[in-house]
Amino acid sequence: MDNKIDYNINLDVKYQHLELIDIPSIVEACKEQWWNQTLTQVNDSVIRIGIVEGEFHWHKHDDDDEFFFVLQGQLLIDLEDRTIELNPNQGVTITKGVMHRPRAPKKTVMLMVETSGITPTGD
Repeated sequence: MDNKIDYNINLDVKYQHLELIDIPSIVEACKEQWWNQTLTQVNDSVIRIGIVEGEFHWHKHDDDDEFFFVLQGQLLIDLEDRTIELNPNQGVTITKGVMHRPRAPKKTVMLMVETSGITPTGD
């Protein structure tokens, strides 16, 4: 997969505390190939939704761990020595400083938990 994908990454907090977040309606409204939106902030962390298909680039986060949780589809996270396969209702934490590349062979919906100051495209 060497096709260039435009990443649409939105860092603004879409929902304030006590606002209902309806994931199915968010997924239905998304027509982009790689879309990411910060849903809400919880203390110093944010919860993001990713609706993706294709490959992200290799990157790492020097100061931040990152948690991925798949709701639907399949997310493959390539590491330098192996690939982690996540299917619905599975998650993994990628340790800070670890090179990784998320990719989705089909439309995938995932939640990510990370610090609010993280640069999603890598350091």
